[in-house]
Amino acid sequence: MRLVRPLYRSASRYFAARAAYRLFRDEFHQFRELSKKNPRLSVTWQDRQPELSDRTSSHGFDAHYVYHTAWAARILAELMPDRHVDISSYLYFSTLVSAFLPVDFYDYRPAAIYLSNLTTRSADLLSLPFQDRSVRSLSCMHVVEHVGLGRYGDALDPDGDLKAMAELQRVIAPGGSLLFVVPVGRPRVVFNAHRIYSINQVKSALGELVLQRFDLIPDHAREGMISNASGELADRQNFACGCFWFKRKE
Repeated sequence: MRLVRPLYRSASRYFAARAAYRLFRDEFHQFRELSKKNPRLSVTWQDRQPELSDRTSSHGFDAHYVYHTAWAARILAELMPDRHVDISSYLYFSTLVSAFLPVDFYDYRPAAIYLSNLTTRSADLLSLPFQDRSVRSLSCMHVVEHVGLGRYGDALDPDGDLKAMAELQRVIAPGGSLLFVVPVGRPRVVFNAHRIYSINQVKSALGELVLQRFDLIPDHAREGMISNASGELADRQNFACGCFWFKRKE
């Protein structure tokens, strides 16, 4: 494996990568010698796959995706609807929730996943295949902020996110719930990755619904989520994760 220095942002990273690869090479030879005492599996240099970034003191993770999916699953475990519909959220969420309730997962690019209690279908978030006020349990998490930015091959549209939120709001049944997650903090577009919203912008776009609960994964989520967080705290963040549980009145 040849390491090309210009690919690294700094000399220190370049030399750290070289040192890590040398350690990998030395440990391979050591492991191969140890394996000769009991050669039950082949150990060859051709089969190597260097994983050089996992030797850390703690288990790293993406706080947004670990916490918001756990948040939504806990709410559904409490509500236990007859059926839940998810629009394009993190796939692990629908697959895990389908272990305890039926889930219909919709995405513009349908996922070929085959599990009991889970159906996967194609849908356009800007034109959902549901009647007005017909869905009692719906989620759309870390999705809307991307709509209209072209990141996934969709058409450029500065108001694509607002159209998507209007469509989600349209299909929520009386008494039904929407679990909605977007980045919150200083409002702006980070083209072409995502948008970031203030709390009031989200509440205004979903104005027909009543906010039941707002939880926050802050910029530095060292102690996890903040339950029932204030809008003022959320708006002071840079790139936090806002978890909104909305309901439509009966």
